[in-house]
Amino acid sequence: MAEVAQLRVTRAAQIRKQPQDQQPWLVESLWGAGAVGIIGGAPKTCKTWLALEIAVAVASGLPCLGRFRVPCPGPVLIFTAEDPPHQVRRRIESLSLARNADFPSLDVRLIVETSLRLDRTQDLQRLHLTLANHQPKLLVLDPYVRLQSADENDARQVSAILSDLRELSRTFHTAVALVHHARKNATRNPGQALRGSGDFWAWGDSNLYITRNNDSLQLTTEHRAAPSPPPLSFQLLAPDDPPDQQPSPICLQLQEQSAPPTSLSLEQRILAYLRNADPTTHRTLRAALRVRTSNLSDALRELETDGRLTRTSLGWTLA
Repeated sequence: MAEVAQLRVTRAAQIRKQPQDQQPWLVESLWGAGAVGIIGGAPKTCKTWLALEIAVAVASGLPCLGRFRVPCPGPVLIFTAEDPPHQVRRRIESLSLARNADFPSLDVRLIVETSLRLDRTQDLQRLHLTLANHQPKLLVLDPYVRLQSADENDARQVSAILSDLRELSRTFHTAVALVHHARKNATRNPGQALRGSGDFWAWGDSNLYITRNNDSLQLTTEHRAAPSPPPLSFQLLAPDDPPDQQPSPICLQLQEQSAPPTSLSLEQRILAYLRNADPTTHRTLRAALRVRTSNLSDALRELETDGRLTRTSLGWTLA
């Protein structure tokens, strides 16, 4: 019979203190250091884009979504079961261009195996060895439904897989972001709208939920050990006329400012809106200012001619 070691035990007084109001962050206010959790949302709500935005921020040390600080940047490891590596590479490069990150030196690493199954002992062992070798700050797995063959409604099967991921997180001090689908048209609490067992919701230390609200997306954040910030609205911002071959800047843009008052002229409203905004597309301006396309085009053209606006690959910005 193989010798069995006893469990490790430490006196409570010997555990290192941590102030109650001081949550160690991987991405400030969005994801805890070493946290496991879900990036969830219905199909076509930019879950993968958000996961890659976080990956670029962690690897580069630049603020996530242009706002949320990354205190301790480091390597990121990603496996995407639905998207081929060349497509993931292009997305990461586009996000890097938008954030002025140096893509060639960006320490984002892709697992390029054709399959990774979290319910297979051999695959878990290989993932264990890979984490031991690369020591990432963040592991992104996308999406859960393609990473196993278990019944996602069976709490016992789901719990076993999630427990293995938490064990990997604790062993290697790496955060784990698991992309998972929510039910379409769900109206309940975003965490409860996740497909399958309630264990998904309960498992996360940091969870991010995306819901669609007309033309924008809403990001709701949930933490086990820290207060959550108010929901944020954002959109995927891409060039109006992307080039065919070369990657172009693409970013997730927060939408915070309200439309300027209609008492101003259209030109004044455009300038006021762009004063505190990232580069903004024609479509976004039209929706925010609620004006006709032709009127907006004329005003933008005039402001550009006067040297007050510049059109970039991501949209219009103040000159």
